[in-house]
Amino acid sequence: METDREADDPRWPKRLYEQGEEPDPRFTLANERTFLAWIRTALALMAGGVGLEALNAVVDRPNPLRTALAVMLLLAGVLCSATAFARWMSTERALRQGRPLPAPRFAPVLGYGLGVIGVAACVLLFVTGI
Repeated sequence: METDREADDPRWPKRLYEQGEEPDPRFTLANERTFLAWIRTALALMAGGVGLEALNAVVDRPNPLRTALAVMLLLAGVLCSATAFARWMSTERALRQGRPLPAPRFAPVLGYGLGVIGVAACVLLFVTGI
């Protein structure tokens, strides 16, 4: 049976806030800042992809490798933003239930993926000079 406090709680997703106990607000706010950092990273990746493709549009001979890099950056940004909320929610759930924090599953993918994109960008620079 819901208490008055649970029934009046406007927070979403309700299924998360119905679990466990309220954690220390400092931990919840730190989790929120981490979520926002992932969102900023996603925006930066997408901006990089758009910028790279814009460069491709103004050169005499568009390069398919440049387009591929732009698409990879855009997809990395989309994936980063899509996983940011899931990461926030699993961390908040662990905080509320007093469990260990989940391991960052997307961080290695992002790190290695951007490493590959960086190497491909260097190859592109050496091959085309642009």
